[in-house]
Amino acid sequence: MTGDSQRLADLERHGASMFGNVEATFTQLHRFSDHLLRWQKVQNLVSRETPGDLWSRHILDSLQILPLIGPISGPLRILDIGSGGGFPAIPLAIALQDVDFSMHLIESNTRKCAFLRATAREFDLPITVHTARIEAVPPEIVGVVDLFTSRALAPLPLLLTYIHRFWSPQSRAILHKGRENGEELKSADSDWVYDVLKHQSATDKDGVLLEFSHLRPRT
Repeated sequence: MTGDSQRLADLERHGASMFGNVEATFTQLHRFSDHLLRWQKVQNLVSRETPGDLWSRHILDSLQILPLIGPISGPLRILDIGSGGGFPAIPLAIALQDVDFSMHLIESNTRKCAFLRATAREFDLPITVHTARIEAVPPEIVGVVDLFTSRALAPLPLLLTYIHRFWSPQSRAILHKGRENGEELKSADSDWVYDVLKHQSATDKDGVLLEFSHLRPRT
């Protein structure tokens, strides 16, 4: 199987066909890879050891969220916190371009925010970027959130504290976590009540995606 054929198959396997034309999504993701690597020359957006492995380590890792989103019956409102170099937010936004969605990104690094805004313009994505610390963003300017995403930001107890400020009854969170996920869940149990599903990562043998619902403080 050729490189492009393998990557198209990767997209099918990660659920991209649920939300749009896979070949069009692949073309846009390829453009995004080139776009990010141009910015990477002057700004550290991803680990300097990984640009050559951008497809599997960053893009496919981000797109694992797609099949967990499930069918969309109305507008999908996403909040990505600690957006950094745009993962998982930008690959998700590209894959979702044929559905009704909007996305808010919160990132405190001004240079990374410049990249995120330039990317949103370049790919005509319905993204609003907030240059601020998470705790400084008023929930009312974000509005109702259906789905939270975050990747490699903070330990789970702190991450849930960030998320809860914006939480609504219909909200879910799908969070990338590594090998310490079990210990982090035990720590979070001290302060939070929630339902959680654990999905094995397809790109990291030690990683998981934690899907949260019904989040509330423990009283």
